[in-house]
Amino acid sequence: MSTTFQIDTATSRATPTPQPMKRLTVPKIQNRKADGETKEPLVMLTAYTARQAQLLDEHCDLLLVGDSLGQVIYGLPSTLQVTLDMMCAHGAAVVRGSYHSVVVVDMPFGAYESSPQQAFESASRIMAETGCAAVKLEGGEAMAETISFLSQRGIPVMAHIGLTPQAVNALGGYGARGRSQEEHAKIISDGKAVQEAGAFAVVVEGVVEPIAVALTQSLEIPVIGIGASAQCDGQVLVVDDMLGMFERVPRFVKKYGNLAEEITDKVQQYASEVRARSFPTEDQTYQPKS
Repeated sequence: MSTTFQIDTATSRATPTPQPMKRLTVPKIQNRKADGETKEPLVMLTAYTARQAQLLDEHCDLLLVGDSLGQVIYGLPSTLQVTLDMMCAHGAAVVRGSYHSVVVVDMPFGAYESSPQQAFESASRIMAETGCAAVKLEGGEAMAETISFLSQRGIPVMAHIGLTPQAVNALGGYGARGRSQEEHAKIISDGKAVQEAGAFAVVVEGVVEPIAVALTQSLEIPVIGIGASAQCDGQVLVVDDMLGMFERVPRFVKKYGNLAEEITDKVQQYASEVRARSFPTEDQTYQPKS
């Protein structure tokens, strides 16, 4: 295990204590793919809080502080309203809660697109304030210059191609990409462009499976799929989706649980006990010394 839990008397909450082990690094993640093959697929999930990170860290290779927090945490209609302040605050929490996984923080919409210089200012702030190992940005060939600019200045970059949620308005929705020959060719060329620019890995989202397989086979860097193919070098999902916190999820999500139903049941039980004055009992109250 990467973390033990002890009670911090200042907060009365479990706080992580590092075991004598080293955190995974970006080069180790990149080197998991050798000679075009990843024998042990990379495991990646989103995380937004320190407690989530504590629970996920042992089982993951990478934790992504995704801009999906705009919808998952803040109830926003899309990722477009997410700010650098949000990403920095949640990124720092996830880094504090983890000791094993490589933590990657999303660059929010509007924080990197105008120029490589703007991207560097945003990325350097994220890394300085969070302690994360890398940033992620959306875009293929159009962002190659920016990826190169950041990589040459010591900022590891994970790219994101295919269905790019920040470009949802331009794409016309969240439908799968790559159904036409033109889209197929663009996704492959985007992947090669971000690799040549210095990205250490690339997320490919919402593409038809043959493209995901072809991309994985053609790139030397790890290809992490979401709504892509089991043949990718790794997989990522939004943790709240796979745990069943929402009724409606994308088609590519497998629900491994139904936490929403369980939470509702337990809150209903609590409310009933409060209204019946059966909680708290003597076990949860303080009595005078006899």
